[in-house]
Amino acid sequence: MGVNPMANAMMVIYPYRDRDMWVFDDEATGLVKEPFVFGVPEMIDAATATIPDAAQGFRLIFSAKPFPGYQHELLWVREEYEGNWYRWRSTGQEGWLCPALFKYFDAAPAAIYCRMEPSS
Repeated sequence: MGVNPMANAMMVIYPYRDRDMWVFDDEATGLVKEPFVFGVPEMIDAATATIPDAAQGFRLIFSAKPFPGYQHELLWVREEYEGNWYRWRSTGQEGWLCPALFKYFDAAPAAIYCRMEPSS
């Protein structure tokens, strides 16, 4: 399990709502309207409840290592259908991250640390 050696230690995406789904675009990886599915939307809803207008977009900073100011820790649970299940440590909620995860990591990290904040 590890970080892609070509990737930054800290990565940023800007999720937003499109047709009642949380999605994100990342020109550097070729992802457009990449959806979050299977438990992750509910996790995002809970984590962004205090971010004004989060549905219009918010900043999601993430890393395989803890960093100053991280808010959420997702722990690896298991692999399934080429994706990976993670458990949000503080709530116990689980969500599946699809193979797009490997655009950022060369293998599923043991933990993913996140910070969610307004995009502006």
